[in-house]
Amino acid sequence: MKSLNTRTRIKICGLSQPADVDHAVALGVDAIGLVFYPPSPRFVDLARAAELARRVPPYVSVVGLFVNATAGEIARTVEAVPLTSLQFHGDETPGQCAALAAAAGHRPYLRAMRIGPETKDSGDLLQFANAYTVAQGLLLDALVEGYGGGGKVFDWSLIPKDIARRAVLSGGLNAHNVADAIRQVTPYAVDVSSGVEASRGVKDPARMTAFVHAVRAADAE
Repeated sequence: MKSLNTRTRIKICGLSQPADVDHAVALGVDAIGLVFYPPSPRFVDLARAAELARRVPPYVSVVGLFVNATAGEIARTVEAVPLTSLQFHGDETPGQCAALAAAAGHRPYLRAMRIGPETKDSGDLLQFANAYTVAQGLLLDALVEGYGGGGKVFDWSLIPKDIARRAVLSGGLNAHNVADAIRQVTPYAVDVSSGVEASRGVKDPARMTAFVHAVRAADAE
């Protein structure tokens, strides 16, 4: 159970429309995510990303999601867009993550772990976490085609408590299951994308609202 002075942080990822950013901010989310992976239906180019980031007030983080990007691509992105932190969601090694973060002015970064059927026990997650001790946090997501955003849930019982305190839980979360996820895992934060969409890449304000309310209700229990 969470203590009275803590709460689950919320990130809504894959935002691409000004109205959705405004709504997320009005709901009190802690972070928004911008996707810089061109094959994704949630991809935003630098001009649109800069426009969206300008709408974000102080103390709300802007996280840039990258998949196997080059140092040059990331450097150009942070020149154009005021990102607070980076999220590496591809096949980046610990050394590559460090080099890419350095190319972005030594910004903090999250490393995504995509958890699939081959992840048999908690030891696999601990091994992964130990390889990325420099990362600000670990984003735990389901293994799907296309590097995330597939709306699939993985087995939360695999997450050891040692990881949960620095984990951002993702993968198939929505307003109907996020409270159970918080009760079972007690992650530092939750990250939602497809679970608040009307269709792929198009956010739904009512679903965004329901998700945030469900998180707050779980914290209040």
